[in-house]
This record gives sequence, C-alpha cells and structure tokens, in this order.
Amino acid sequence: MTQQVQQPVRNQDGSIAREASRRRTFAVISHPDAGKSTLTEALALHARVIGTAGATNGKENRKETVSDWMQMEKDRGISISSTALQFAYRDTVINLLDTPGHADFSEDTYRVLSAVDCAVMLVDAAKGLETQTMKLFEVCRQRNLPIITVINKWDRPGLDTLALMDEITERTGLTPVPLTWAVGIAGDFRGVWDLQKNEFVRFTKVNAGASLATAERLSPADALEQEGQAWTDAVDEASLVAETGPFEDMDGFLAGKTTPLLFSSAVQNAGVKHILDTLVDLAPPAGPREDVDGTPRPVDAPFSGFVFKVQAGMNKAHRDHVAFIRVCSGIFERGMVVTHASTGKSFATKYAQQLFGREREVIDEAWPGDVVGLVNASALRVGDSLYTEQAVQYPPIPLFSPEHFQVARSKDPSKFKQFRRGIVQLEHEGIIQVLRSDLRGDQAPVLAAVGPMQFEVVQDRMDHDFSAPMRLEQLSFSLARLTTPEALTALKIVRGVEVLTRSDGELIALFTDVWALRRIERDYPEVELTPIGTSSSLG
Repeated sequence: MTQQVQQPVRNQDGSIAREASRRRTFAVISHPDAGKSTLTEALALHARVIGTAGATNGKENRKETVSDWMQMEKDRGISISSTALQFAYRDTVINLLDTPGHADFSEDTYRVLSAVDCAVMLVDAAKGLETQTMKLFEVCRQRNLPIITVINKWDRPGLDTLALMDEITERTGLTPVPLTWAVGIAGDFRGVWDLQKNEFVRFTKVNAGASLATAERLSPADALEQEGQAWTDAVDEASLVAETGPFEDMDGFLAGKTTPLLFSSAVQNAGVKHILDTLVDLAPPAGPREDVDGTPRPVDAPFSGFVFKVQAGMNKAHRDHVAFIRVCSGIFERGMVVTHASTGKSFATKYAQQLFGREREVIDEAWPGDVVGLVNASALRVGDSLYTEQAVQYPPIPLFSPEHFQVARSKDPSKFKQFRRGIVQLEHEGIIQVLRSDLRGDQAPVLAAVGPMQFEVVQDRMDHDFSAPMRLEQLSFSLARLTTPEALTALKIVRGVEVLTRSDGELIALFTDVWALRRIERDYPEVELTPIGTSSSLG
C-alpha cells in the first residue's frame, strides 16, 4: 500500500509566508515577433541558469530558445505553446511563464495570465503598441494584473522615445514611469541612464548576443564627456517625463494606474539585468488568491492550486502528459494526497516535477507562486482545482468563442483508435475545442479554433505524437453560441445552422454568418443563444 504523505505543519514558524514572499510569478506577453522568447532566454542567462542564450533569428552561432521546444516553434521561430521556467535570482525565486507569440493561440496566453501575479509587456521599439499588444493590455486590466513595460529592440531603428511614451499613455490609460532611459536613438543603442541610481550603464555586445553584454557604469559627468550629444539628448528627453530617484508609486503600479518602464535589446542582452532587478524589487509576491466566491485564500492555508495548462509530447522519450499547477496556498510535497475539487476524488501526487522549458526534474516540494508539473495525472483538465484539508474551488478558466471550424477524419481506418485517442488528448490539453454529434459520429468530429494555425498544430501533433495522420475539411461556419435542448427543434430546421455537443456537455450552435444568427433571433425569439465564455477579441 502506498504510504500517504500528510500535509506538513510549518505555519507556526512562518515559513510558508516567508517562501511565498520570495516568489515572483509573471508572464512575458506581447505582439508576435516582439522578442518574448529571446527575452526569456536573456533573463535566464542573466540569472546564470543557462550558459548561452538562444534566439529565433536563425544565426548559426546561437542555439534554439530553451522555452521553444515544439518542432513547429523551432521551424517557424515563434512560440505557439506556453512554457514554464523557474530559477533563482538574488534571494528570489523567479517563475517565468513564456506565452505563445501568435494571436491564434490567445487562449493559451489567457490561461497563463490566470496563473501569474504580474506581466512584463514587451513593446517593439519600431512598431509601438500593435493590435495584439493592446488586446493583452486589456486582458491584464480585466485580471487586475500590474504591468511592467519594456521597450525592446532599441538596437534597431525605431520610434522616438517621447512618441512611445505618449502612445502608451493615450492608448492604454497607464502612466509610464521610466526606470531607465535609452541613451542613443533607436538603432544606435549606447546604453541606459539608470534613473534609480543616476548613472549611465554602457553596454558592449559579446558573441552576437549569445553571452552577457559587458556593462560599464559611468557617472553623469563621465557619460557627458564620453557620449556627448547622445547623453545630453537623453537627459533632456527624460527630464520631461521622469524623475531621478527611487520608484515611489507602488500603489499606482499595483492598482494598474502606472507602469514602470525600461529600455532593452534582448537579443544583445542589454538592459536585461535592470528588468530582473525591477521584477525582484517591484513585482508583487505570491499572495492570497480569491476562490470562486471571491473569498481570498491565505497563502498559509493548507495546500491548494489549480491547473492552468495540460501538455503532452514535451518529452519524446516518455509518452506522458503534464498538468501545470499553480500553487496558491500551503506547501506542495511530492507524494501528498490531494483532492480533485470537481469530482471529490483523491489521488497521490507521486510524479511531480519542476519545469525548465522542456527539461524537467523531480521536485520534492513547492510553495505558493510556484508551478508544479504533475505527470500522467490524466483526470486533470484545464481550470481544475486541487486542495488538501480545506475545500476550495478557484474560478474556472473560460473558453474563447471559436471562429474557425473543420471536420477531422482519419486517413487510415486501421488507425482509428489512435485517431480517437489523439483527438481526446488534444482536447484535454486545450489545443483545440472538439464538437460532436450523433449525425457525424466519432469518425468525424468538428474541430473548433480561435485561429487557423491551431489546426496546423493539431495535424502536426496527430502525425508525430499519435501516428494518426488525418485530413481536414473546411466548414462554412464562422459563429458559435451556447444553446439549450429546448432550442433544438427550431434550430434543426433552419439552413446554415448546426448544433453539436462540446465535451463538457454544453450544446453549441454554429452559424454560417451573423445574418444567419440574426435571422434566428428575429424568427425564433424564444430560442436561447448565449455568447461563449471569453471573446477571442480579448486575446
């Protein structure tokens, strides 16, 4: 019989609160190609947990990014799946969640944002606030996440510093509070004026940015002597929007009214240490999280956590899948027996791991703010809550409303079992939404996606992870709504409408276009049609 590990009692010495206060759990978010994965690598390099940074720019002397592990990510140079990295910096434990770089995977980004306490928003110096950047600002605002803004790619030609400040203020409503200021125009990055310490930090790129940039610290007088007009211009510009000295507006930052702002070139590892120090000094530590009723659960309460991601195929040597758990309270210990809130069933957490991109190692304990990978916990789904002793249910993670629909069929009838198993697994991971009906049967499920690239990921995973090649057939539907059994009679007789069942039992009505939806609303006002979860326009 398996020995059960009881919840350790450590509240009396304050160790849980102390360890929670050391955690900084944050996500890196931005518009595609703003440099998220490159910044992730640079942060890990500055914390000295990797020896050489990778990049997605294809340079021969740089390796692949440690946070991009899927072959499609390596081939295309974009992130299409969130990953978790944990490392120590100063006296702090950093839990960094890298997010997908493409809008088609905004559901995955939204799930990650449910598991973090802060966001680092990366803005491309040449492009400013792009469409996806603005959507993510709005998601962070809705989740009350404080935001640290980083103007990246200052090594390339770009916009004017003051123009970027004005754009951030006008379009987001946030007041940028510069902590560093770029010296040299975009494309001629000399270094940054550290406004906290009133010193110039000059960077020299090393080994095409694969190694730490050398940093030389100069007084303002020496900076003026050596940099001349570039320093004078930086001082003149910064004086219009910034004050030197320690950052003092913590209340405004935590309330989502101000955003600390820094300049960097992640690909050159320039300005990255300032970002790490800002996270340690300003980002909120793990704190009480509200349950589904809005009641905060203290960090020193018995263990609790929730699943924000399920992922298979990370380790090709083992055909397993990992449930990513955000620890919300108490201490997690490997082997402890936890309760699955949605079913009331208990299970032992025998296979628990700490993740560093695709790499992982067995973990014995974790604290509030940490991310734990539970291996082969097949009963867990995205949004599930876990606890010991005191029951808790955290808010569910809503699904986005799909806008693209395709029918999936196995190319090889002899591999139907693999086909069905693969579709079920990818549905559990949240890679795709799967809709079924008696008419179509298991042989032809309807795959529903926020963006068309999700179908490419499904096909790639079915080919390589499940050896079940499939073909897809485009459907003409473009809108989806929740409906009820009472509405079936009316909906079945209307052209341009099909009703299918989602895995959670919800009935989903599909419409060819908005006119078909409006026709139903006009002719059958008694039919209940409800928008699904979270609009993809927020992601």
